[in-house]
Amino acid sequence: MITKEHLFGFAAGLAASAAGFIYYKKNQAKVDLFLAGKGINLPADETVDAGDASLDELVSRKERLEDLIAEREMGEKE
Repeated sequence: MITKEHLFGFAAGLAASAAGFIYYKKNQAKVDLFLAGKGINLPADETVDAGDASLDELVSRKERLEDLIAEREMGEKE
């Protein structure tokens, strides 16, 4: 049976998660740099417009996508 304490705990957890996410987004560069210093490398945000990327960056992205496609195709064949 769900009690008031369960609902209160859920609401508190939801609020803490939202606050943490907002804090992270406002300080993303600092947090990512701190984590990188501790050996935790987060993937780069690839939502940057491809029109602004250099040719080397575009080729790198293309090769990464080709690798992912090949991995998925091999997984489906197995």
